[in-house]
Amino acid sequence: MGYRLKYDRAAEAVHDALPPEVSERLSLALARACDDPIASTEPYGEDDGVVRMIVTEQVIAVVLVGQIAKSLTVLHLSYTG
Repeated sequence: MGYRLKYDRAAEAVHDALPPEVSERLSLALARACDDPIASTEPYGEDDGVVRMIVTEQVIAVVLVGQIAKSLTVLHLSYTG
């Protein structure tokens, strides 16, 4: 992984409460995003390369890409399932 994964406390609690198969899909998507955050995510609003989204079948994650610190911070998770 090129980027270090970090969580907002509330987002981490949501991830911990997800059903196992949903959590696994999200974890795999986050791992891909840590390898290549721009190619593995979608713009959130204006494409500034900083605030991005990871969209799976049942979860939307809003992430902050820290280019200098090489970090990917999960700011918010929405479970749609």
